[in-house]
Amino acid sequence: MDVEEFRQRGKEMVDMVADYYSNIRERRVLPNIDPGYLSSLIPSDAPHEPEKWEDVVKDIERAIMPGMTHWLHPQFHAYYPAGYSFPSILADILCSGIPNVYFTWIASPAATELEQIVLDWLAKALNLPSDFLLKNEIGEVQQGGGVIQGSASEAALIAMLAARNEAVKKLQSNCPGLKDHEAVGLLIAYGSDQAHSSFDKAARIAGVKFRKLPTDEEFALRGEALEAAIKEDTQAGLHPFYLFAALGTTSSCAFDKLPELGPICVKFGLWMHIDAAYAGSAFICPEYRPLLNGVEFAESFNFNAHKWLLTSFDCSCMWVKRRDSLISALNVDPAYLRNAASEAGVVVDYRHWQIPLGRRFRSLKLWFVMRLYGISGIQQFIRNHIELAKRFERFVQASDRFEIPVKPALGLVCFRLKGSNELNKEFMKAINDSGKVHLLGTQLRDQYVLRMAVASEQAKESDIDVTWKVISSIAEAIMNKRNS
Repeated sequence: MDVEEFRQRGKEMVDMVADYYSNIRERRVLPNIDPGYLSSLIPSDAPHEPEKWEDVVKDIERAIMPGMTHWLHPQFHAYYPAGYSFPSILADILCSGIPNVYFTWIASPAATELEQIVLDWLAKALNLPSDFLLKNEIGEVQQGGGVIQGSASEAALIAMLAARNEAVKKLQSNCPGLKDHEAVGLLIAYGSDQAHSSFDKAARIAGVKFRKLPTDEEFALRGEALEAAIKEDTQAGLHPFYLFAALGTTSSCAFDKLPELGPICVKFGLWMHIDAAYAGSAFICPEYRPLLNGVEFAESFNFNAHKWLLTSFDCSCMWVKRRDSLISALNVDPAYLRNAASEAGVVVDYRHWQIPLGRRFRSLKLWFVMRLYGISGIQQFIRNHIELAKRFERFVQASDRFEIPVKPALGLVCFRLKGSNELNKEFMKAINDSGKVHLLGTQLRDQYVLRMAVASEQAKESDIDVTWKVISSIAEAIMNKRNS
């Protein structure tokens, strides 16, 4: 493919994406295929000779689309949103079109510096404490700063590794001769019983003990539970060092009580990491910013712009108060990566802030989105999703068949049929089998519930009405069948 053909095919591909977006309501949300379906549609060996572009494009609709779950569909309500906007897509095209693998400042100065600037922009928009910014109001470099990770799971692990590194050094300073593995064996991390699975995985990778603590009636972790666990484990000879605090849990969008947890972390010397993967985008709206109160006690904060900030995957924004804590834990400095600017200490090298060495120019899409929507446009988008969730909530409340077991939060409504868990699992399966709506079920203690998350960038009131019509008609069919 030469430049002129690329120019032509690129325009065709943009048209294909635009058509997909415009006509997505005509597709099933969930595919109607069996595992392994693709093997019969694609050869088992790669082609030896080049194929025609037209043949490749035909196979997208013939082979690929039948197996796609359409996260952008207005009746996709599972999980949480998958960030999407045309500015973000265009930025990704540019990112691929001017390829670089930047890991040091000199590998691509613009990529490094734009990430610093845009993350300071975003920190200010979220009204994060100034400690998290790279530069203060007069342009002086501070100890903190932001970085784009691939996912919230990576951010949780990186924060834990930094906390582990500091905790090991502290133990060894108090007990000279204590070996690294012996110190690590004394460490214990905490999260709630609603914490994301990334907390468990981070602890396993870091090789530390962890506990999932009980939550209150709103599924939030409280200070009393944390302090009791710290005292119990300290008395048993362990060294508590890390708290994974969740703002907007996956199951019910619950919010751990940061104003209670933070002072306890400070008192006992724990690193508090805040995971706000979904809910963090809402803090850009002043009326939802109080949900973040207590962030001043945290050492690190993270949310996924690729969920609810109109930015495509992957773009997980993480801030720390002390970037040296990350660098100390993750710095590996072979000779072939050294350069004058890095050696002088006058630049940021993001390779010391993450697990991989290389990274993409992800800040481009955040820059495009923030400039082309503006803060006000992003706020309007988030508020619209929340109003749509309230509309669905009113439908549920108006029906005698349903109950809402936990208070709705932001763009998520948890609901269920009045009846057994088995009934609700049957209900959930019937909804997803229809292919018209995609929901996710979860377990909230002894209750199985259904989650309805407003997810599509193009969702509007009529889409919520369609979703409710499908759900209520399936509920009626199930109840009539059971009562017949």
